[in-house]
Amino acid sequence: MADPVPEESVSQAPELCCECGQAHPLLDNHLYNFQDEVDDELICHICLQPLLQPMDTPCGHTYCFKCLENFMQEYSFCPMDRKKLSFQQCHKSSLLVRNLLDKLLVLCPFKAECQQTMQRCELEAHLQNRCPGFKKYKSELQRKKNPISKGKEDPPARGEANTPKDPEVLSGGSSLVAESSGAAVVSLGTAEPGLVNPAFEETEEDLPQRTSLVAETTTIEIHREDPEEELGMRIVGGKDTPLGNIVVQEVLRDSVIAADGRIAPGDHILEVNGVNISSVTHCQAVSFLRHPGPVLHLMVLQEKGFSNKSAQQDSASREVIHVTLVKRDRSEPLGIKLIRKTDEAGIFILDLLEGGLAAKNGKLSRNDRVLSINGQDLRQGTPEAAAQIIQTTESRVNFVILRQPGVQLGEPLEDGSTSNSSSSSSSNGGSPVHHRRRPDQNHYRRKSNYQKDLPQGYVSHEKTVAIKKEPKESLGITIGGGRDNKNKLPIYVTSVQPIGCLFRDGRIKRGDVLLSINGIDLTHLNYYEAVSALKSNAASHSVTLKALEILSLNCPEPSLDIREQGFSWAPLWITWLGLPSYLHFCQDVVLTKGNLESWGFSIVGGFEESKGNQPFFIKTIVPGTPAFRDRKLKCGDEIVAVNGVPAIGMSNSELIPMLKEQRNKVTLTVVSWPGSLV
Repeated sequence: MADPVPEESVSQAPELCCECGQAHPLLDNHLYNFQDEVDDELICHICLQPLLQPMDTPCGHTYCFKCLENFMQEYSFCPMDRKKLSFQQCHKSSLLVRNLLDKLLVLCPFKAECQQTMQRCELEAHLQNRCPGFKKYKSELQRKKNPISKGKEDPPARGEANTPKDPEVLSGGSSLVAESSGAAVVSLGTAEPGLVNPAFEETEEDLPQRTSLVAETTTIEIHREDPEEELGMRIVGGKDTPLGNIVVQEVLRDSVIAADGRIAPGDHILEVNGVNISSVTHCQAVSFLRHPGPVLHLMVLQEKGFSNKSAQQDSASREVIHVTLVKRDRSEPLGIKLIRKTDEAGIFILDLLEGGLAAKNGKLSRNDRVLSINGQDLRQGTPEAAAQIIQTTESRVNFVILRQPGVQLGEPLEDGSTSNSSSSSSSNGGSPVHHRRRPDQNHYRRKSNYQKDLPQGYVSHEKTVAIKKEPKESLGITIGGGRDNKNKLPIYVTSVQPIGCLFRDGRIKRGDVLLSINGIDLTHLNYYEAVSALKSNAASHSVTLKALEILSLNCPEPSLDIREQGFSWAPLWITWLGLPSYLHFCQDVVLTKGNLESWGFSIVGGFEESKGNQPFFIKTIVPGTPAFRDRKLKCGDEIVAVNGVPAIGMSNSELIPMLKEQRNKVTLTVVSWPGSLV
């Protein structure tokens, strides 16, 4: 009779890792079953597997932490180019790269009992809390380790003994261990550090509602008829700021970028003409993006929003319709008005003009959502982008639209745009119809308990300039800013003309913030009030100006800070970070959300031992979320307080729990600076 060996052989088999659910040596990398083929750019060229704990070398290569550490114990060169290298010279990859890797989709290794698919960073929590296969495996392992014949217990399994669990994870929530140097996204139901929605307690019933944040890397080619023409977007960030990456804050209407339609606020710019700018200073990034040329190649990382299973099921009840309209010539208008909604991303048909091509065709309807035109994805697009595609089409315009019967069009954005998608010969030239701007939001001076010291790398110098002049002699300066500006900027000097007494004196410079003239406070005035005050006081024999000069030690090259066309010059975004707190104007932004929603923004900054106090900045705003729909927050905004509690002096790990505690409503006090124009 054969010996009953199966139980013995199973007990001698290597135990499965409690993090990845597969058998591997303790010191080796975890193993995963990836759903899709992984891009070669995300592969470690030592183990030939997707990167784990990626480390960057000074020569520009990236490897797994364990792979590189083991390799460097035997060799002293880079595995790829064999350049001299030591492990101490290497550093952890950016949070952006690590997030991309953690979001790769993997299959549960217990295929027989569980067919779940999830992000790589979610697998450990899935195994520990939800997977029936791993639960069965642990029960069998425990039974084999503690047979009835044994009189004493064996030590616990390797994973149980050596891998202490975060108590928050074990209690059913997700851990909140955000790195202070990286983005901490307040998002929905995920085990990734810093990606937590406190209102979401995951149960088996909630699994169908689970969401994943989708991001894509895209290469975009921008063409300019005039190589000197500015792109028309504002950027924030840089390695010399807590944001780290270069992020698009705003796309200007009627600009080159707006006409192209593929770049949106919140996009991260990774490369410019093949040059990696993901780890350059703000000034260097501005220089790269302002470089003239007829063609510009940009690599950008774009957040596409959350992929929601319940939303997908909901959209399945809607009807996707393909409609083709044929123009007799390029100039024929379609007669469609497009608009954005306040509560949902994307473009919707507001109206069909009577007698127009679309109305005669009869297949498009009011309230239809435009998913794409001529193959270009417009799910997160704008009416301007759609109009541009239509106007440049010679004949066939192919629409893919989503229709749900009975849905009424939501309230349009007051300062949004509708678009008569017609050609340049139409009554409005095919340009967007701009509605009136929404009323000014309530702004106020930064309170004393919200104030902070200047960040590291900045020096501000207040100066008093008293000059004698002829009554008719001009001051010879132009100014910008004003508290009526949408960013509530102080008055600053945009140019010092070679005529006038201030040029002759030489102490007032471009970029100086004007505080007062002859004792009259300028810091609370709007632009026209400031112009009037300067002109009236310039008529006297003597003028006393108080001004503030801001010096950024991180951006010493003044040539990068120049737009030579007079009034179009403005300080770089990084300059405003050095403005003293008493000159800041704050705004309260109130966000509301449902229990299963994410706030939809990520934050960086806070106190660090090595860097001291740093401001908190908004780094990312995710499409389709409350922060995105509200439209008041922008990338690069500084968070001053949460529900009236000052954020100054807090660490990242202190501020995030405050955001976690806010279930359905939060008030953010923010200061907003205009991004650098490129």
